[in-house]
Amino acid sequence: MDFMTILQLSDSSLRLATPLLLACLAGLFSERAGIFDIGLEGKMLAAAFFSAAFAFTTQNVWIGLSVGIIASVTLSLLHGLASITFRGNQLISGVAINFLASGMTVVIAQTWFSQGGRTPALSGPARFEEFVLPGASSRIRDIAQQDPLGQVYSELLSGHSILVYIALLIVPLTWWILYRTRFGLRLRAVGENPAAVDTAGISVVWLRFAAVMICGVLCGLAGAYLATGLSAGFVREMSAGRGFIALAALIFAKWRPWEALGACLLFGFLDAVGNRFQNIELLTFLNLVFLFVVLVGAIMLVLRAIAIARGKGKTRALTGPAIALGVGLLFSIGLPMLDPDGGLSATLNNIVLPVQFMQALPYILTVVILAGFVGRAIPPRAGGEPYVKER
Repeated sequence: MDFMTILQLSDSSLRLATPLLLACLAGLFSERAGIFDIGLEGKMLAAAFFSAAFAFTTQNVWIGLSVGIIASVTLSLLHGLASITFRGNQLISGVAINFLASGMTVVIAQTWFSQGGRTPALSGPARFEEFVLPGASSRIRDIAQQDPLGQVYSELLSGHSILVYIALLIVPLTWWILYRTRFGLRLRAVGENPAAVDTAGISVVWLRFAAVMICGVLCGLAGAYLATGLSAGFVREMSAGRGFIALAALIFAKWRPWEALGACLLFGFLDAVGNRFQNIELLTFLNLVFLFVVLVGAIMLVLRAIAIARGKGKTRALTGPAIALGVGLLFSIGLPMLDPDGGLSATLNNIVLPVQFMQALPYILTVVILAGFVGRAIPPRAGGEPYVKER
C-alpha cells in the first residue's frame, strides 16, 4: 500500500469521524451533567432533515445549518423537560425522541418534496464546499507529485468542509470548558453530587438544562454536516446508527474529550476501510489497524506528555498510549522479523475478508465496547437519576 493510499484513507477517516465526534462531545456535556441521552440519533436525524430542507429552499447552507441546530435544540429541550422538570425516565425519553425523529422526518419530507421521504439533491450554495487551505493543491495529479509533507498538507489537512475544522477545534474547547472554567467545574459536580451543588446555592436545574442545550447545538452541527457536508441531501435514516456509535465512543473514551477524539477516529477509520476496500486480505487489514494504533498512540502520548510537563497530568496517564504504541509497533515492525520465510504472511494474505464484514465492523466494535471489554468505565455517579430538592 503506497503513501498516497494511506493519506486518502486517513482523509476519509477524518470526514467520517466528524459527525461521530460532534455527537460524542454532545453526549459528553449531557452525561457529565447527569443526563443520559440516547436520543443523539434522533437529534442528528432531525437536524439533518431540516438543514437539508431549508438549505435547498433558501439556497443558503448557513440558514439550513441554523434551522438544523434549532430543530436539534428543540428536541433537547423536550428531553430536558421530560427528564429534568418532570423527572421522567431519561432512557425512555431518549428512545421516544429517536422514534419521533425517525417518523417525523420521513412524513414531513414526503409532504414537502414528494420524493419518497428524501430532499432534492443539494448543490452550489446549498452545500458546504471543500475549504482549500492556502498553498494546498486540490488536484490528485498535482498532489502525487509533491513531497510527503506537501501531500499531507494538501490531501489530509486541506480540502475539508468548514464543519470538520470546527469539530476539531471544539475538542480543545470542550476540554477547556470542562476543566478550566467555573461553569465546567459546576457541570461536572452536578453529574457527581447534585445535592452538594444545590447546597452551594447553584441551580441544578439551570446547569442541567444548559448542558442539554449544548448537547442540542452539537447534535445540530453533526446532523447538518451529514446532510450538507458529507452528503448532498437528506435520505431516510441517514444517521445509520451514528448516535449509538457516538455513545459507544463516549464510553470507550471514559467521558473525556481528547480520548473521545481518538475513539471517534477509530470508528471513522473502520468505516473508511469498509467503504474503500470491498474485499481485503487479512494481512492488509491487520497492517492498517496496527498503523492506525501507532498513529493514535503516538499522538496521545505526545499530548499527555505535554500535559505532564506543564504539571497538569499524572505519569500514569502515559500507560495507555504507551501500551497502544508498543503493541502497534510490535505487530507492524516485529511481524516480518518473526516470520522471516513469509509463510505466515502468505497464509494471512490468502484469507480475504468479505465486504459485509468490513461494513459491519463499526457496529461490531460498538457491541464489544458496550459489553465491557474495553476495561472499567465508570459514568458520573448521579447520571440517569432525577434530582429532587430536599425540603
